[in-house]
Amino acid sequence: MSMVFIVGVGMTPFGRFLESSVKSLARSAVQQALKDAGATPEQVDVAFFANTTQGALEGQLMIGGQIALRPIGFQNIPIANIENACASGATALHLAHAYIKAGLAEVALAVGVVKMYSTDKARSASIFNGGWDVHEVDAIAATLRSISAGLEAPPEREAGGNSIFMDLYASLAKAHMRDYGTTERQLAVVASKNHAHSTMNPLSQYRNAMSVEQVLGARVIAWPLTLPMCAPISDGAAAAILCSETALKRFPAARPVRVHASVLASGSDRAPAEPERHICRLAATKAYEMAGMGPEDMSVAEVHDASAFAEIVQTENLGFCELGQGGWLAEHRQTALGGRIPVNPSGGLECKGHPIGATGLGQIHELTLQLRGEAGARQVENARLGIAENGGGFLGVEEAAACVTLLGA
Repeated sequence: MSMVFIVGVGMTPFGRFLESSVKSLARSAVQQALKDAGATPEQVDVAFFANTTQGALEGQLMIGGQIALRPIGFQNIPIANIENACASGATALHLAHAYIKAGLAEVALAVGVVKMYSTDKARSASIFNGGWDVHEVDAIAATLRSISAGLEAPPEREAGGNSIFMDLYASLAKAHMRDYGTTERQLAVVASKNHAHSTMNPLSQYRNAMSVEQVLGARVIAWPLTLPMCAPISDGAAAAILCSETALKRFPAARPVRVHASVLASGSDRAPAEPERHICRLAATKAYEMAGMGPEDMSVAEVHDASAFAEIVQTENLGFCELGQGGWLAEHRQTALGGRIPVNPSGGLECKGHPIGATGLGQIHELTLQLRGEAGARQVENARLGIAENGGGFLGVEEAAACVTLLGA
């Protein structure tokens, strides 16, 4: 089977863009990716379009990809619309990779685009209601309470009800604190680190540095999570052009990055006391095996830090430390720029932003820049291999979907 390469990437800033449309955001990211590759729409054999919110916010329940991509010049080719919650962007990349591996195409486009901000705030908030089983809400709430039993918020820190997914992450974080001794301060270290990284990323939604003390002193969203520890809602788009090894000669100006592995997985009915069976841990293990590599070989990582706690647990799942030691890893600056394994040099979802259908491709954009040596002030020295973890939705005690991608210079 052919090796697969990323030859072009593009990304809009992530943020609040009420005047922008899904079409205009998609156009910007795709045209950047085409220019980066030195490609034209006519050279693309297939496109995978990830979007998660357009139906809820605009009523465009179907054919979003065909509508957004035809004005850019994509006609007659297969266009598939992808919805896989917050893992949609990485899923689009995974399918583009698989299509080329299967010999069904030589050049593919993966694009993720989302509008989450609306003048109707209630409608924007409703987006997340479909991220878990809507028929089992009471059972899910009971499970969350049971996960975190034995560690309650200090009375002066009680807060909640701001976000169903942050309540979820808070429950998982409390269980981790109870079982492994992870601290609120370690969560704040992660958020402070990502804020520092984001000051060097011109595409980040937030570019303000925050000290650990400032993070701890911010408004509590769902203890132990304060506002800077939580990803915002965002508008934005990101895209990638992939090609087979034989098609590389068509793009002589490209700086290709190889896709060593792409693994898409769904969760299981594992028990909370079985973290070794976490969906992202199993997907990462499979990706390492496919690439013939291990966590010790990675130069840089982008992980799905929808909350600061998520970054801690994903560094464990990716094998950068033992289970339960993610907080220690962050507190000892091992995941900061200049550390043993820099994580989220982009600023992560917490600061770069989280336009849920585009997030996974935003991670790929960052890793591609890093592996090319084009990341500017946030460049990881001698970056040769990178890994991205992108999760989506929630079932049982973990993500419903997860994609792990391993790239190499």
